[in-house]
Amino acid sequence: MCRTGQHPDPQGTGDEEAAHAAFAALLEDSAEELYESAPCGYLSTLMDGTIAKINTTLLRWLGLEREAAVGRMRFTDLLTVGGKLYHETHFAPLLRMQGEIGGIALEIRQADGGRMPVLVSSAVKRGSGGEPLLIRTTVFDARDRRAYEEELLRGRKAAEEARRQAEADRARLQDALAVLQQSLLPATLPPVPGMETAAHYHTASPDRLGGDFYDVFPLDGKRFAFFLGDVCGKGPQAAAVTSLIRYTLRAAALHDPDPVSALSTLNKVLHERYADNGDPRYCTVVFGTLEPDSTTGEVAVHLASGGHPPVLVLRADGTAGFLPTPGGLLVGVLPSARFVSATTVLAPGDTLLLYTDGITEARTGEDRTALFGDEALLAFATDHAGLPPQAVIQALTGLLRGFGDGLDDDTALLALGVPAPDPQTKNPR
Repeated sequence: MCRTGQHPDPQGTGDEEAAHAAFAALLEDSAEELYESAPCGYLSTLMDGTIAKINTTLLRWLGLEREAAVGRMRFTDLLTVGGKLYHETHFAPLLRMQGEIGGIALEIRQADGGRMPVLVSSAVKRGSGGEPLLIRTTVFDARDRRAYEEELLRGRKAAEEARRQAEADRARLQDALAVLQQSLLPATLPPVPGMETAAHYHTASPDRLGGDFYDVFPLDGKRFAFFLGDVCGKGPQAAAVTSLIRYTLRAAALHDPDPVSALSTLNKVLHERYADNGDPRYCTVVFGTLEPDSTTGEVAVHLASGGHPPVLVLRADGTAGFLPTPGGLLVGVLPSARFVSATTVLAPGDTLLLYTDGITEARTGEDRTALFGDEALLAFATDHAGLPPQAVIQALTGLLRGFGDGLDDDTALLALGVPAPDPQTKNPR
């Protein structure tokens, strides 16, 4: 029986022999051979830059014979024109001041006219008395790094171009959406005898079409109609519904200006067009008529609401209140719907304010969890009661801007008011 360790392992003997052979080869590899065949370039120059020693690796990169370089060329002769300028203005002065400099990106000129990117590090060798004797320089091949940097740069340029293209596409889309949005709103409000009007549309996002709408238009020689509402949903589908609503209400009002009748006609059109086809679309809307009285200066208002927030009446005496229209259903949900009418009279200095729920559902507070709400809007309106419609709309526009990112939905505003009498006219001096 053989005992462990009494007989040599043949495989182990082979490994030991290979290790001994490698060690012997390493001993035979002289320092000079390591210098000449290093994976980087080495050269030593006198203080004036004359090449005193250069290794085979760097000569191979340059495509030069040793006799052509040593004692005949200076370090700057190996550089491109740009490299020479950088060496004289930056590299050499820093080397003289610091005694060493590293990791400088330069290009060397090859004998065949090519250029090779390199990273250069240099250090001054000094004598025992501190006097400079020569400069030792190490040159690293940076071609792979340059290729990587160029590829990275191309990638960045491509990404930047894609970003610019995306921004340009988005800008074009926003312009197109803005034009389409404006086409769904009246360019200007017509003059209403004995009244002042003002409107504002706040777009929550320039990247999508909103579904809010409003309009004012003449019915006959004495009366005018108005409406304001909000379509369920956003985007092109909502825009299509908005367009249908505007033209339907205008046509219905010319046939029968009674507010309840106009909303009933709209309800029938929307239900037949969308609900019967399995794609229900509906809206909330207030529709009304204005009948100015040139004798008293007052304006009779008749309106009906289909599920829309109640309008506000701002009085000349500084008070304000909602005009109740309870029970009005959403327009377009049912084949037939009940709509509630209401009436009021606007005296000189009074203003009727219509709005969509974007303003009351704006998120407020530091955590953006509380809604602005009806009562806050009523308090705000009361603070601005007695002002003309343009001033009221201007104040509300500032309020909307103040919500910042708490305003998620579009908001339409429409103010219809009777001018207050001019004090100078009432009490002439």
